[in-house]
Amino acid sequence: MNIELLAPAGSYEGLIQNLDCGADAVYVGGRAFGARAYAQNLSEEQLLQAIDEAHIRSRKVYLTVNTLLKNQELYQELYDYLLPFYEQGLDAVIVQDLGVLSFVRREFPGMHIHASTQMAVTGPEAAALLEKNGVNRVVTARELSLEEISSIRRTTNMEIESFVHGALCYSYSGQCLFSSILGGRSGNRGRCAQPCRLPYQVYGTEGRLTKGKEMCPLSPKDMNTIDILPKIIEAGVTSLKIEGRMKQSSYAAGVVSIYRKYLDLYLENPKNYRVEEQDKKDLVALFSRGGSCKGYYEMRNGRQMMAFSNEKKTGEVTGQIRKMKEKVKGNFMLSVGKRAKLRLEYNKAVIEAEADVVQEAKKQPLDEARIRAQMEKTGNTPYEFEKLDIQLEGNVFLPMSSVNQIRREAFCQLQNKIAESFRREIPKRTEETEFSGNRPQEQPVFTAACETMEQAEALRSIPGISGIYCNWDFVLQFLKESCDKEIYMMLPHVIRTGDMQRLSDRIRQAIALGCRRVLVRSLESAAWMVQQGYGAYCVLDSGMYTFNNESMEFWRQQGIDRFTAPLELNGRELRGRCNKDSEMMVYGYIPMMISAQCVQKNLDTCRKNYATLTLKDRYDKQFRVKCYCGFCYNIIYNSLPYGLLKERQDVKKLGFDSLRLNFTLESFEETRKIAKDFIQCYQKDVDSCVYTLTKGHFKRGVE
Repeated sequence: MNIELLAPAGSYEGLIQNLDCGADAVYVGGRAFGARAYAQNLSEEQLLQAIDEAHIRSRKVYLTVNTLLKNQELYQELYDYLLPFYEQGLDAVIVQDLGVLSFVRREFPGMHIHASTQMAVTGPEAAALLEKNGVNRVVTARELSLEEISSIRRTTNMEIESFVHGALCYSYSGQCLFSSILGGRSGNRGRCAQPCRLPYQVYGTEGRLTKGKEMCPLSPKDMNTIDILPKIIEAGVTSLKIEGRMKQSSYAAGVVSIYRKYLDLYLENPKNYRVEEQDKKDLVALFSRGGSCKGYYEMRNGRQMMAFSNEKKTGEVTGQIRKMKEKVKGNFMLSVGKRAKLRLEYNKAVIEAEADVVQEAKKQPLDEARIRAQMEKTGNTPYEFEKLDIQLEGNVFLPMSSVNQIRREAFCQLQNKIAESFRREIPKRTEETEFSGNRPQEQPVFTAACETMEQAEALRSIPGISGIYCNWDFVLQFLKESCDKEIYMMLPHVIRTGDMQRLSDRIRQAIALGCRRVLVRSLESAAWMVQQGYGAYCVLDSGMYTFNNESMEFWRQQGIDRFTAPLELNGRELRGRCNKDSEMMVYGYIPMMISAQCVQKNLDTCRKNYATLTLKDRYDKQFRVKCYCGFCYNIIYNSLPYGLLKERQDVKKLGFDSLRLNFTLESFEETRKIAKDFIQCYQKDVDSCVYTLTKGHFKRGVE
């Protein structure tokens, strides 16, 4: 069984330390495009050296390119950035952006591609779609259960990588805009400020649910799965991933050392798997945030997984960290009158080195024991002899300096030969297709999205709205009624294994009743729609990030050609994006976090009543939390609605097919008034409306 232990490396020193401690592979960030922009990421020179250092040990290096890229970065920077690492033999890139996926697959055909956990792969349909498009490995969403991982294993041939130790995000990875919207530091760009670790007060319909001023209701414990490692492996995980590029290198080394010990124990004899108490204590001592949990593998969510504080404790392991060396076979031949020869074999690499001519001993000849003792001083090399044959012919004599020299030269040749075997030829770059720009829209077309029947009723009689996206649970009722507007369907934000089967009959009935569009919010639901032949009906929502033109082309090749502009691009960046097949949200409460955790359940009890709660931060800003009980997830919405009223002339120049009003928390009257005011402002160019709105990133953008 080939199971990989994958370690984080926030620095070059940490990378070497983790290899020494038994990591089979390391994942690292370079100077750009990584999801940990504030780690001590490797320089180009260090990364090139790290690739060789890993390969001479038969280990691997994966580079994080797991952020969303703007058009300029994708087309003008990414190729030159990756080229030296590709040529050096980089084993894989970890990507979030589907445009980056397409670009790397085309421009660097020999490179393996891993789908980042930032893609939020939550089921087998998404995994199968990625496999079809050249992905070699999927890093599963942290929220998946063992059974959900097994379903991916059964339906694809891809490698499966899952986190087994380290920090848990409160939000589904890639679906968090909290840090981005509040402070401009985007998690999708590697700059998360971790607002989930801050204290908040939580209020329900019956009053405050939090206790004390410093309670952190969005702060999970760190994951520690050492006790259930066999279950994770048996579920189909082939790469055991440790989180921690932002933590101290001693933390990663300690965790790697302990997981290496127990992975080897399992591989040697699964029935004898048992974790010693001291090792459990050492893992907690290395880092603890309110204790630890086993993650989502055996539970959907719950207060047992929450720290409710941001108190962090760090320490050192009590045991000694083991350093591991690679096993080499050697043959050292000494024959009087001939040059000394040393042959080394490591995996498939074989080299032979020669030293000075062996002399005949005048007094005391060299014996095997003395030669062996000197030859086995492999020092700073990553090797040690598994077997060393020494052949002596005659009364041989060779200075110890010559013995040392041939040993050093032989190991140097071996390392060079192995490293060189991974080199690649420089690929010829594909010529870019020039984007001709967007055509301004003088009289924009409006659509509206609503989550309640009350909102839909308010919208159906308002002139200027061409189509209404209705939530999946009541769309059929509106399709069956007479209405002068197009009625579209809106799917849940999160889809897990099996969820689309629950929705499949509704989708088919909606299409049969004349529904021409389905708003898709997750990779799993998009993949299911494509697999069922419904790609032409799909409109990808803003959280299905199409930051660059390459990402839209990816979806067009799958049969989906309608999109929603991402909320983290500013006006200037949107001008450089092809918008002719896209909608743009111009009003709505922005989803800041989409979480498998439930604030209602964790602080009170599970009521299954689609509750709405309120989070209040240190500055008395209030964020509404909606419990979407049908599919068991929470959404935390921004304190102010996003809205572009005064910016309407700039919006019109962007050339979007339609503009969308998103209604989530609004009442019947609020929905009706807001819709009328926005349409009047855009179509009649009047400034009579007064609202307290946020422009989001339309002006400022993200780094």
